[in-house]
Amino acid sequence: MIKLGSRRIFRSNSKVGGGGGGGGNGGCGRGDIEWEVRPGGMLVQKRVSGRQEDEVIQLRITTGSWWHDISIRATSTFGELKVVLSLVTGLEPREQRLLFRGKEREDGDHLHMVGVQDRDKVLLLEDPAIRERKLRSMAMAQAMRSPCQTFIAV
Repeated sequence: MIKLGSRRIFRSNSKVGGGGGGGGNGGCGRGDIEWEVRPGGMLVQKRVSGRQEDEVIQLRITTGSWWHDISIRATSTFGELKVVLSLVTGLEPREQRLLFRGKEREDGDHLHMVGVQDRDKVLLLEDPAIRERKLRSMAMAQAMRSPCQTFIAV
């Protein structure tokens, strides 16, 4: 890792705020910039995200009528989140649709790469096609069960 001091490119002669000496409150001279060499050999400014590999974030999973607070690793995928939600909600992962910032996310998308942060909200919807198939199978089972019950009752 290489550390280089940050420098001001442009200097202003005017003093904003009527303060004494210059420099202490400015946005440019805050400290050293940390640099790193990427695997391809490119020298870039080191990312400062404060996020560690094992950081656990809290998410609020919501539908129209209920919500759950879920703790999960920041580097998890939406597919892993669906598995955790299946334990809480009873919906299988293939029956779930997860939306973050108005877009449905794929199972392979990582939470931190999409921009999910601590205490963000994720919308859970049941897949309408699967819901319709369930309703049809329940109606068909009910129809098949009804004549048997009337026969037994007589």
